[in-house]
Amino acid sequence: MNILDKIIAHKKVEVASRKMETSIASLEKEYFFNKASLSLKAFLLDPSKTGIISEFKRKSPSKGIINDHSSVEEVTKAYAQNGASGLSILTDTEFFGGQLADLTLATINEVPILRKDFMIDEFQIIEAKAFGAEVILLIAACLSPQEVKQMAILAKSIGLEVLLEIHNEQELEHICDEVDLVGVNNRNLKNFEVSIDISLQLIQLIPSTKLAIAESGINNVNTIVTLQEAGFKGFLIGEHFMKEPSPSIAFADFVTQLKAKQYAG
Repeated sequence: MNILDKIIAHKKVEVASRKMETSIASLEKEYFFNKASLSLKAFLLDPSKTGIISEFKRKSPSKGIINDHSSVEEVTKAYAQNGASGLSILTDTEFFGGQLADLTLATINEVPILRKDFMIDEFQIIEAKAFGAEVILLIAACLSPQEVKQMAILAKSIGLEVLLEIHNEQELEHICDEVDLVGVNNRNLKNFEVSIDISLQLIQLIPSTKLAIAESGINNVNTIVTLQEAGFKGFLIGEHFMKEPSPSIAFADFVTQLKAKQYAG
């Protein structure tokens, strides 16, 4: 059993337990469930923003503890103030140290929030909206094309945008009309090896009607420039900032370098 299989097996038990504890009706009464959502697509296309979807992540299965001292509010506020186009919030507890409440804490910013988790049940989509997310992640490696479409339809019906994550050419068949953005994860979820060549190969095959986002393995401004030239509009970056003593300073410095590089170019 690889890492992804272990995560999904645990997620099924976890979601079943939460469904016993909380009803959909109660989630639909939460403040954020009926609040209008910000558009990640719009923020990614806004020239005043960086195109970066910056992540808050405490740990990972491959790296262990990444950052267990920074707060959601402090880090996401710095991300927002320095031009982040989106905020990616890890809500998986067992493997990534996150929690649903982290979504709500991030709503202090006027920047679209992505619930990053392993979505296997429509209940999680309702949860995402109720706790303040505006975008959900659907991972092709965890779902069939039919499941992606069904979950995406539900997400769209309650005002959420949908980011579909793919890892290889075979998963292109998961793209459907209801998907807003297509992310290429440069990290192999089965062995966690990383290569941006995956993004550079798949960008040519993603429909031009879908905004393309490169995920993982982005740790310098030159990589972003390369990916932008290839056609990517968004760049999801997590560990690169979170592993630093101060993610806030690390992100601000990175944006300064990126702007200088783009200006020089």
